[in-house]
Amino acid sequence: MGNRPSDVVHMRAVAAKDRSSSASSTSSAPKGAPGPVAGSVQESIQIVKDYVRQETLGPLRGAGRWIGFGLGGAVSIAIGTAFLVLGVLRMFQTEMADTFSGRWMALLPYAIGLVFCLLVIALSFARISQQPLAKPESDTPSTPRAGRKDR
Repeated sequence: MGNRPSDVVHMRAVAAKDRSSSASSTSSAPKGAPGPVAGSVQESIQIVKDYVRQETLGPLRGAGRWIGFGLGGAVSIAIGTAFLVLGVLRMFQTEMADTFSGRWMALLPYAIGLVFCLLVIALSFARISQQPLAKPESDTPSTPRAGRKDR
């Protein structure tokens, strides 16, 4: 019996397959699974990502409402102050026109308006508090209110 060329090719392919299966059976981890070092690195990266999300994105989401109310209040105070200053300026110019008639005296109602604006700004800055955005966690556990059942 002679070896035909197709038989030789078939025997080589079977031998190569046996060698690759025996080599893969000697390793303990499956081919697609990461090794112990790669798994540890991936786990560390995931822990760092979770920490960054917790410490940056969480407080920023809670700060959105705080910033919104602050901006709304600031705009309201600015509009109210502007209208009040314009009203006082017009009052001085129309009701006391004889008092403020003169080259430099005509500027006095504007100076009064500027002083009033500075007073409102100083009052606003004095009322700003340095409270933290996040409430500090208390060490004592919360107790349910009387008459209320926990489910």
